[in-house]
Amino acid sequence: MTLSFFDLTRLTCKSLLGNPLRSGLTTLGVFMGVAAVNATLQVGTISRKVIEQQLAKREAPQIGVFAPDKLNLDDIKFLQQRLVGVHALSARNYMGWDTQAVFQGQQAKPTMSAVTVDYFRTTGLRKVAGRFFNQADFDNYRPVVVIDKYLVEKLFLGKDPISERVYVDGRPYIVIGVVPTNVIEEEPQGKLLVPMSIYTALTGSRNFNSIQLRPRQLEDMKKLQERVIKLLKQRYPGKDFYDWNNVENILEQKETLEMTSRGLTVVGIISLLIGGVGIANITIAAVMERKSEIGLRLAIGATKWNILMQFILEAVLLSLFGGIIAIIAVHGLTLGVAERFKLPYEFDRNTAIFSLGSAVLVGVGASFVPAWQASQLDPVKALRGS
Repeated sequence: MTLSFFDLTRLTCKSLLGNPLRSGLTTLGVFMGVAAVNATLQVGTISRKVIEQQLAKREAPQIGVFAPDKLNLDDIKFLQQRLVGVHALSARNYMGWDTQAVFQGQQAKPTMSAVTVDYFRTTGLRKVAGRFFNQADFDNYRPVVVIDKYLVEKLFLGKDPISERVYVDGRPYIVIGVVPTNVIEEEPQGKLLVPMSIYTALTGSRNFNSIQLRPRQLEDMKKLQERVIKLLKQRYPGKDFYDWNNVENILEQKETLEMTSRGLTVVGIISLLIGGVGIANITIAAVMERKSEIGLRLAIGATKWNILMQFILEAVLLSLFGGIIAIIAVHGLTLGVAERFKLPYEFDRNTAIFSLGSAVLVGVGASFVPAWQASQLDPVKALRGS
């Protein structure tokens, strides 16, 4: 006599409700485990989004190597041939920190830098208007310039600056593009970029003082930074090089968050396993108490599959109930914390499914052995033993 799924579920619910205290305590264990796992995943998700927000507010992650007038284009080729995992590589030369820029009586004192053609790929600067430099600008020594939005407001009073002529230290340049202002700066002074060929024409020098490298993966930043310095010191023995990266604080924060997440993961796994132990205990106790019932049901035609599935279904229902309550509770708590501290949070269905699936998997695993033993009972011995 095989029970339908509906009858099996009804019988299982009746069994669980017959001992509400034990069922409640087991559900509490599952609740704690799922809550810990779900909270851990939420912390990881929010941490990643916070890192992404911080990275979006600044230029792309990049490594800088500074060496006054020691570097040249051959060094860039040298590094490109020997480095792996580099998204882009470029050079920059600071030409002045308080350059005089003038347009129709409006004045500003921006920083001025000469850059190579891949500078915008390296820094990840977005184009707000116009265009970036192309190879023809470098080859033909065109007096063109890219400015930031601060200079648009300061010099052009918010008007379109593209194709306008601006005078920088008395020399005319044509504005061809606009990039965002660095929001990290508390008091921006403005940014002005020209092709490296202009610097060469003005100074007669082909050297520059810094190289920027953008890694393909943020995780490779430190290794790549160490590799660059090692290669340059091999190329220039006895010379000093100063290196930096623009995401040092973010990398430290990322490492801290990852360590925290790993610690919480261990706590979550332990909590979930404790919940599984509770399910195993309740299943063993239920089998011991209901031996006569099991023997009677087997004697009148119930299959071993029915017995096995009843006890496993009890564990699944307890896991689902405790898990759903835990997910709702963690979501509500996380939502409140996110609103209080302005954190980027939204309900993640995949995280909820994974947390709930883990609870069900632990529940089934914990109850399987005692449930299988119950299904293997001899009806006569079970009735006689009771």
